[in-house]
Amino acid sequence: MKSIIYYISICCLILFFSSCAKTNSEKQDNLVFRYNENAAVNSLDPAFAKIRPSIWVCNQLFNGLVQLDDSLNIRPDIAKSWTISPDGKTYTFTLRNDVYFHKNILFGADSTRTVKAADFAYSLNRLRSEKVAAPGGWILQNVDNFKAVNDTIFEIKLTKTFPAFLGLLTMKYASVVPIEAFSTNGYDFRSKPIGTGPFQLKIWEENVKMVLRKNPLYYEKDDKGMQLPYMEAVAITFLPDKQSGFLQFVQGKLDFVSGLDPSYKDEILTPKGQLQPKYSKDVKMITGPYLNTEYMGFRLDGTDKAAKDKRIRQALNYGFDRAKMILFLRNGMGTAATNGMIPNGLGGFGAKGYDFDITKAKQLVEEYKKQTGDSKPKIQMSTTASYLDIAEYLQREWQKIGLDVQVDVNPPSTLTQSISTGKVSFFKASWIADYPDAENYLSLFYSKNFSPGGPNYTHFKNDKFDRLYEAAFLETDDLKRHELYKQMDALMMEEAPVVPLFYDKVSRFTRNNVSGLGINPLNLLVLKRVKKS
Repeated sequence: MKSIIYYISICCLILFFSSCAKTNSEKQDNLVFRYNENAAVNSLDPAFAKIRPSIWVCNQLFNGLVQLDDSLNIRPDIAKSWTISPDGKTYTFTLRNDVYFHKNILFGADSTRTVKAADFAYSLNRLRSEKVAAPGGWILQNVDNFKAVNDTIFEIKLTKTFPAFLGLLTMKYASVVPIEAFSTNGYDFRSKPIGTGPFQLKIWEENVKMVLRKNPLYYEKDDKGMQLPYMEAVAITFLPDKQSGFLQFVQGKLDFVSGLDPSYKDEILTPKGQLQPKYSKDVKMITGPYLNTEYMGFRLDGTDKAAKDKRIRQALNYGFDRAKMILFLRNGMGTAATNGMIPNGLGGFGAKGYDFDITKAKQLVEEYKKQTGDSKPKIQMSTTASYLDIAEYLQREWQKIGLDVQVDVNPPSTLTQSISTGKVSFFKASWIADYPDAENYLSLFYSKNFSPGGPNYTHFKNDKFDRLYEAAFLETDDLKRHELYKQMDALMMEEAPVVPLFYDKVSRFTRNNVSGLGINPLNLLVLKRVKKS
């Protein structure tokens, strides 16, 4: 009998300690936010934060003078306030005195120090340095000079009025970094970053895993006075296959999935874009506008005669139903781009674009055929595998209006290079806003921005457009500037150097126990207010 009682007692103790271990493990898990990144992080130096995977991580590690909220309003960050001179050319920032760099032996015995105005002068000079060759240097193209007036006052002077300038300073390129990291021989800032953000780097095994830990010195607090961030850590895996990442999420091994991929969109969404009922118990879907315009572009000075003819370009714009394409190929996740290149949510949106009109499209094609003698105009459309379904849909629709459109599938890097160098005449592209101002989209059509040196990949050139673009730089009244933007967009659409397809939507999927993630039209990942229950 004694042995039986002893055995039962041991079993109860084992169950008790197992239960405690499980409870502790669950508590620990609720302090770690986990997501998969299907693309590589190229650098953790914010001066090189050009691609989304790097921008997302750098957004956890670094701060700048100003930041954006989820409504794209510019808010204080390390600069607690600022003033702009009456002529719009001088910006004077007053810095906080309680922002510390992440602890590091480079700072000596104290292991850290506060951020000073001289740190911003050094950080922006790095962007200008030919030796550094940072891709983010373009954000200073309208800057004449800058200086640290004292430890807490930083001044920037522009060469000309540029109302969108504050928006540029919200980009990760403009983050503050310490001079100590670059004055120490052999220190690799790319893989050992020192920032001021809510998290700091703990581990990075490239293309395998990354772990960020809570920064105990972070300056921001919530409305109740509690220090941010709430989470103890962020764990990132690097599975290149999006479907594998989605399966990890479904199995509860990840807390978050961003965006839709053809490999799983029908699994998680209904045809009308709602969350599939079987996931409603465990998954939350967050959607919102995304400042991303998906489009087809024409190289106007290329060798393709049909693509260079305005009638053919307009016929392609009239010749397909955008709403139908979004419903069947995107599960409703997007808005038909019938209002030019500027997406909804930015000042200047609302120019007249193209609605579906197959009669008008056929008429334009017939006019072209009669004048040129080309009985079956041929156009080669260059795209990537991830957009093949959209390309084939467009191909079928455009055949109905009398055009022979061939689809050429390229690797993403190859297509990007070919677009920049003018090796393709008709190409699939997208433009995601870098900062919350419509000038970002209109810069694609300014003649002084011809690629490969600038973003004007179509080589569109129009003197009236250029005059309006330059006038908008001088206009400090937002409403008047937005009206100029709208005129530019309408003028450009009349010439049709592009075929806008749809304005994208941000779609995020989280486990039901995640809160505070939020969503914003730039698809920035902000984790400092995230909680897991």
